[in-house]
Amino acid sequence: MTSTGLFPILQSAYRQFHSTETALLKVHNDILMNMNSQQVTLLVLLDCSAAFDTIDHNILIDRLNSNFGLKDNTLQWFRSYLSNRFQRVVIEGVFSEKFKLNYGVPQGSCLGPLLFTIYTSQLFDIIKRHHPQAHSYAEDT
Repeated sequence: MTSTGLFPILQSAYRQFHSTETALLKVHNDILMNMNSQQVTLLVLLDCSAAFDTIDHNILIDRLNSNFGLKDNTLQWFRSYLSNRFQRVVIEGVFSEKFKLNYGVPQGSCLGPLLFTIYTSQLFDIIKRHHPQAHSYAEDT
């Protein structure tokens, strides 16, 4: 995605040389540059702590197809990866009943953050169109 330009350029995390530190340095530098130019700076922080759990599988599959060009077997593999997932809770050794997960991507997986970035890629496009210096950072911990 990086080499083909499909990865949002101002998205930090889950990319080589793009960490929490680089995101903070970018934002800090932008604020200082605006102060130096006597411009007002507005910093908007969104807490999307449950965002990974809200991803609609059908929308994600559609984006993989229409925005990223995945087709046939590759698209089917992602559909299979996301479908028929279940979860249950364990409290003091007692297991709850399994319940189906119709939304979300697996957190802690290698693909979870990438799929989240793909899912939110159109949001990055909208933000970039209105404010080219905007920066975003996402993580799944």
